[in-house]
Amino acid sequence: MIEVARSELILGGQRSGKSRRAEMLARQWLAQSPAHRAVLVATGQPGDDEMRERIARHQQDRAERVPGMATVEEPLQLPQALAAHGSAQTLVVVDCLTLWLTNLLMPAEDVKSNRAPALSLPGQTAMLLEAIESSPGPLVLVGNEIGLGVIPLGREVRAFVDALGRLNQEVAQACERVTLMAAGLPLTLKGKP
Repeated sequence: MIEVARSELILGGQRSGKSRRAEMLARQWLAQSPAHRAVLVATGQPGDDEMRERIARHQQDRAERVPGMATVEEPLQLPQALAAHGSAQTLVVVDCLTLWLTNLLMPAEDVKSNRAPALSLPGQTAMLLEAIESSPGPLVLVGNEIGLGVIPLGREVRAFVDALGRLNQEVAQACERVTLMAAGLPLTLKGKP
C-alpha cells in the first residue's frame, strides 16, 4: 500500500498508467475511513465524437474501479474547483493538467464563449500553485510529459510544449511527491515512494 501524499503530481505519456495510479490512490483513501471522500475534477471537453467516446469510456472504467468517487467537470476554473471541493476528508484528483492548459491556450468555441478566464496564463498558474499549497486535504494532479520526443514542427506546438514543460516544473516544485509513470510502473522523482 502506498501512503497518500498531501500533494502528488503524476506525469507520463499517453497510456502510461497515470490515471490508474491516481484512481488507486483514491481507492486507498476511500478504504481508510468511512468519513473519507474522493472527487475527480475532469478538465477534458467533448469536442468531437472520438473525445466523447473517450470520456464515456473513462467514466465507465472509473465507475468500476473507484465507485465511490464523485466527478466534477471543470475545463477552465481549476483553482476555484480545488478550493470548492477540497476538504481535510476529501482527496481531490485532477485529470488532467494538460487538457486544462489546452483549454486555456486553445479553447474550443463553447469553452471560450462560456467562461474564459480573466487572468493570463501566469496568473492562472499562480492561482493553481496557491490552491495546491492551501489545499486542506490530499491532492493528486495528473499531467502529460510530452517533452521527451523530437522537437515539434510549428511555432504554436513548440509554444505549447514549452508552456506545459514550465507548468509541470512549477507544479512539481509545489507538490510533496512527483511520480513518473512508464509502462504502468511508477518511478518516484520526489518525495517518499
